[in-house]
Amino acid sequence: MLISPAYAQDAAGAVGLVTQLAPLLLIFGVFYFLLIRPQQKKQKEHRALLASLKRGDRVLTAGGIIAKVVTVKDGVDEVEVEIAPNVRVSVLRQTIGDVLKPIGTEAKG
Repeated sequence: MLISPAYAQDAAGAVGLVTQLAPLLLIFGVFYFLLIRPQQKKQKEHRALLASLKRGDRVLTAGGIIAKVVTVKDGVDEVEVEIAPNVRVSVLRQTIGDVLKPIGTEAKG
């Protein structure tokens, strides 16, 4: 009995550690591809949408207000929008949720 039981169990312990970590790595991989990656893609598209804002775009704010972009200032985080005739307000770019299609191109029916 020259080999102690602790050394004999070391090889089995490494296999046991891998089998314990495999499900955790699998769960993380599923979360990454089903939750994290699509969310990052959506955020990237939203940043591109905000960067491409131009005068005349109809936008939907996070508060549910539909407005028309009047002034876009480069390098500034604010956009001036018109929410009613002769009623202009400044909103932060991040509060713009979507750019709407022009009224004439919406599907009727």
